Formats: sequence, structure tokens, C-alpha cells
Amino acid sequence: MSRKLKIALVGNPNSGKSSVFNGLTGLNQKVANFPGVTVDKKMGFANLKDEQGGQIQVEYIDLPGTYSLYPKSPEEKLPFQILCDPNNESHPDLTVVIADGTNLKRNLFLCSQIIDLKIPVILVINMMDLVRFKKIEIDFNKLSQKLGIPVIPMNGRKQEGIDDLKKAIIQPLHIPDNDFIDVRVFAPEVIETIRHIVNVHSNYNAFLVANNLELITAFEIHQWKRDKITASCAEHHFDSQQMQARETLERYKIITGIMNDCVRNPDTPIQKSYSYKIDSLLTHRVWGYFIFLAVLFVVFQAIFSWASYPMDLIDSGFQSLSSFVKTSLPKGLINDLIVGGLLAGLNGIVVFIPQIALLFFFIAILEDTGYMARVSFIMDRLLRKFGLNGKSLIPLISGVACAVPAIMSTRTIQNWKERLITIMVTPLMSCSARLPVYTLLIALIIPKDYVYGINLQGLALMLLYFIGFAAAVGVAWLMKNFIKSKERSFFVMELPMYRVPRWSSIGLHILEKVKIFLFDAGKVIIIISIILWVLSSFGPSGKFEGIEKKYSSPEYTNVLPANEIDQKIQTEKLESSYAGMLGHVIEPAIRPLGFDWKIGIALITSFAAREVFVGTMSTIYSVGDSESSKHTLKEKMQSEMNPDTGGPRYSFAVGLALILFYAFAMQCMSTVATVYRETKRIRYPLIQILYMSGMAYLASLICYQLLK
Repeated sequence: MSRKLKIALVGNPNSGKSSVFNGLTGLNQKVANFPGVTVDKKMGFANLKDEQGGQIQVEYIDLPGTYSLYPKSPEEKLPFQILCDPNNESHPDLTVVIADGTNLKRNLFLCSQIIDLKIPVILVINMMDLVRFKKIEIDFNKLSQKLGIPVIPMNGRKQEGIDDLKKAIIQPLHIPDNDFIDVRVFAPEVIETIRHIVNVHSNYNAFLVANNLELITAFEIHQWKRDKITASCAEHHFDSQQMQARETLERYKIITGIMNDCVRNPDTPIQKSYSYKIDSLLTHRVWGYFIFLAVLFVVFQAIFSWASYPMDLIDSGFQSLSSFVKTSLPKGLINDLIVGGLLAGLNGIVVFIPQIALLFFFIAILEDTGYMARVSFIMDRLLRKFGLNGKSLIPLISGVACAVPAIMSTRTIQNWKERLITIMVTPLMSCSARLPVYTLLIALIIPKDYVYGINLQGLALMLLYFIGFAAAVGVAWLMKNFIKSKERSFFVMELPMYRVPRWSSIGLHILEKVKIFLFDAGKVIIIISIILWVLSSFGPSGKFEGIEKKYSSPEYTNVLPANEIDQKIQTEKLESSYAGMLGHVIEPAIRPLGFDWKIGIALITSFAAREVFVGTMSTIYSVGDSESSKHTLKEKMQSEMNPDTGGPRYSFAVGLALILFYAFAMQCMSTVATVYRETKRIRYPLIQILYMSGMAYLASLICYQLLK
């Protein structure tokens, strides 16, 4: 006989909760949204056998990290609402609290709150490798007796203790008998009123309802019940801040006694640890910034230097494949579609995988080692001057990978004004979708040279990322003066321990991100490439025939060689196609920027996603070109001449103006949708599109007019 069990994993940030979750669920995970909110719901599934041989179908829910059941951010509201509302569909049968064994006193505060909710609880003391390293002795049996719940020691990173946790899970569920503290003495009348009219399972649950009434959006509490609770609180002078302070003092008083009985720290004075010594350098108010700049310099040098070899191999591989297909298949529309549409679009995706993989590789290492948290710490003082705080840096740095999850990560920012400003400026950070565009255009205008061992193209790429950051903080400063808020801001952050990167996790992270680029962005690029090939290969009735007739006259055949005539025919056909007509419509608006109708087509298509630019240009330069399979896109663009100037079409002025346009323009529909979803207001994404497009146009205009 099988039964189902719903288990919530909860714990402080940086307690190793994700490692335990991965150990319990393996690869059987999925991510969805909690009902009614935009916060991700990470779930995992597993089958366990009880002691009688029966099967238990377990659903694990990985709740966002929180320090207590007094939420300060959108993500912290979820553990409160799910654990305190018995009617919530995600309300667990059992709660597993993950605690950092090196910071047990602070972690026990949250555990004691959950014990008082009268939900079955298992306490996992994680990071036992660090506990042993610091020579901390914990009496687990006595701790279990004091708390009245099972206590399991674990090292989640190495999955030590995972079997003991599974054995504890299959035991009969047991609700803690005694209250950790008796909150009824704080406000007996208010608690009695709430327990009488609201479905809660404990006095402490009722106490939390009184303290967080304005946050209870998911509870099924009718307005008349809210009014009655509010009236009771007013009648009995229930002050939420005072009650929280009394509760905190009472809990820590008991926790201190438990720690004295169950935990023994080394008697010898603790010397400054290696972590402390490293922090004194990495978080130094001067050297910390220089070290961060040096790290970024190495990252961007590596992205261009290391990725060049596999990129060249992929490019030459697609050239060979295109040549093979072109010569193997009969000439005609199918041949042209495969070579000029499908393969050209695919090449525009696959060739940039090495750079994107390297970018995510370095980001994952910086996060996994704990260095990224140090960067947030040192940047807090700087960012506050621009209307942000240290927690804003995580979304901004994450925006280097992708703006969508970066904007979602702003939920950890408690101050609404700072969160909104962070959301509004994060898309200015140069994301991985811009990387293919930057790579192509930098290769056109910056020589592939080394000066004193420094790769110039890598240096140019690094400068573009700095331009994005400078634009983000500049716009944030302007918005700080327009958006009004009386809410006070504070920045409290725990610096995680330094860790050796988990290479398996980093590998899975890179694989996941590359798959997203290939299959999510790739689908868009392929579809647009095929549509663009159709628009570029066909035109209004009679147009193409007229062009062929024009160049078959003696005034051309007697003067020009056949290959040059063929080139002119294909060029004019492309200009006269539906795609060419579309490009010519917007050309007057973009001509002051140095852009022609071909670039105009790419600008339109890449408003769906920035990386579409490369696929669009690849398709445009492949349509009707009999030699297309012999040259790379970069070679085709480098060889194109500007008929007005007699020089290259992609001069330094044009190339830089185009780079700046893509550095600032809001060209990502997914980001627009995410901003709307996070702010619940259509005006914010509209403002974003307008101000970023305006910045892009103005920057490109000034750049081209000054440098042409």
C-alpha cells in the first residue's frame, strides 16, 4: 500500500539547503510558479519504502531561504504563508529544517518557530565538515531531547548522512509535544480570538497571524474576520514590534541555554582564520575594487582568447557542411533554403556556444566559491549613492548572464524603491544575448592583436561591460530623484564560507544554460532566419524578372564579366525583395546613425531577441550568394563596400555606433514580460522600452557623427 508525503525544506540562506534537496531528489526535479505569485517553486520527487515495505511517494518543496517567519522580502513571504496556512495547497506534512552547524544558535531561531507551529519537524545540522574543522562538539542526542525532534548530522555537499535523513523521514510523523516558548502569555485575548475564527493549529500560529496580518494575502480570511482581528489587537493594545522583540528575546534566552548544554566550542582562543585574512584583502575599501577589476579582466581576456579556437573550428565546420549540401543537392529553392536559411541561422547560434559556456563557467565559479557575496559587500557603499544597495549587485551581475532571472532575483531586496530601480536598470547590463553581437562587431573593427600580452578584442569586450554597468548606475541615480519613498533601507548580508567549487554542479549549470541558449533562443533564431529567407528570396510580381532582363542587355553583357553581373543581379534582387523593401522603409530613420537597410532589417528582427541579429545578418548575406558557403559571415561583412564613401561598409564609426545601439536598446521580449510580471504595472516596461531605445539611438547618433 502506497501513501503520499509532502515535505518542505526550509532554512537560512547559505545553509546548504540546495545540496540536501539535490541529494534527496537527484535529477527528478521541476520548477514552476507558486499559485498567485511569481516566485519560483522548486519541487523534487522520490519514492521511499517504509519499514513494512510499503511505498511512500514523496514530494519535496524547496522553499526560499529565510531567517525567520517575519518576512522582509517577497521571497521570505512564501515560507511564512505556506507553513502558517493549513489550507495552502503546499502546506507540508513534514518540515525538514536545514541548519548551518557552524552558526547553530542563529539557525535554531527559525527551527524553534517551526516547532511551535505544531508541524512535524526534522532538524538537519549541515556542513559537518566545517563543524569538525572548527573543532565544534555537538551532542546530537541531548539536542534532540531538548528540542523534542529528530536531529540528523549531514555534509550535504558530499551526501554524508543522506541515508539517515531518509530513515528519519519514513518514521511515523510526530508533532512536537511542548511549546518552545509560550506566546499565549504575551497576548492571550488576541490569540484566543484568532484561534476561534481562523483555521490555525497552534497558539504561535495565531500569534504570527496577528503580527503579519497585512502580509496574509493567501490565507482564506474573510474581511469581517480581518476586521475582528484588527479590532481585538486595538482593544488589547497589541503592538507588533514590541511582541516580535519579546518573542525574539525569549527564544534566544532558551536557545542560549540549549547551546550551553549541547554544544562545546574550542577552549583555546580562536586565531584569525584563513577566511578572515582573505576577507580583509578582498573586502578592503581600496584593494577590494582593484581585485574585482583584475578578476573581470582575466574573465574577459579568457572569453576571447580561449574561445577563439573552438569558434574557428565550428565556423569552418559549417562552411564545409554548407559547401557539401550546396553541391550534393539539386539546385533550387530547397537547396537555397537549407544553405541560406537553415544552416546560416544555425551557424549564427552554434558558433557562440564556446564563449557563452565560458561566461557561465566563470560566473558559476565566482558564485560557488563565495566571492560574489564579497563583491556585493564592498559595492554597497558605492551603489547607495545611486539609489541602490549591495543586494542590487547580485541582480546586476546576474544580468551579465540573462536579465530574466536577474530581475526575478530582485525579490530579495526589501526596499520597494531600490527594488524597482534595480529592475528598471538591470537590462542595461550586457547579457549573454549581446555576446554574439559584440563578438561579431568587435571582430570587424578591432584587430586581433596583442599589446603587452593583452588581447585587444578581449579588452574591448570588457569595456563594453563597463559601459553597461556605468549606464545602469547612471540611470539609477536619475530615477532615485524621481521615485519617492519614505521606506528606510538597510543592508545585512552573511558572508558565506569560502568553498572549493563543486565541478559537477558547475558542469550541470553550464549545460543547462547552453541548452537554454540553443533551444530557447535557437528556436527563435531559426524561425526568424527561415521567415527572413522567404522575405529575402521573393519580391513583388515582375520585379525579379525585370532585374534579370536589365542585366541581360548588351550594355552589361559586353562590358562586365559574368560573375560580376551575377553579383549585381543578386544584390538588386535582395534590395527589391520584401525584406529589402522593409529595410528601405526604416532606412531614412537610421541613416544618420550610419546604418543601411540591411542593418535596418536586423534591428527589426532582433527586437524579439538581441542574438537574432547574427542569424539575420547571416541569412541576408547568404541569400542569392553562390559563393556564400566559401566565406564566413565576418569575411562577407568585411568585404562589403559603401557605395557612398568608397570605403568599407562597416567602418570603425559604423561598427562602434552599432555596438552602442545594442549595448543600450531594449531588445528582448522575455525581459519586457518579466518586468511586467514583477511590477504588475504595464507602465514600467513601457518606460523601459522608451528610455533604453532613446539612449541607444542618441548614443549611436553621437558616436557616428563624431567619428565618421
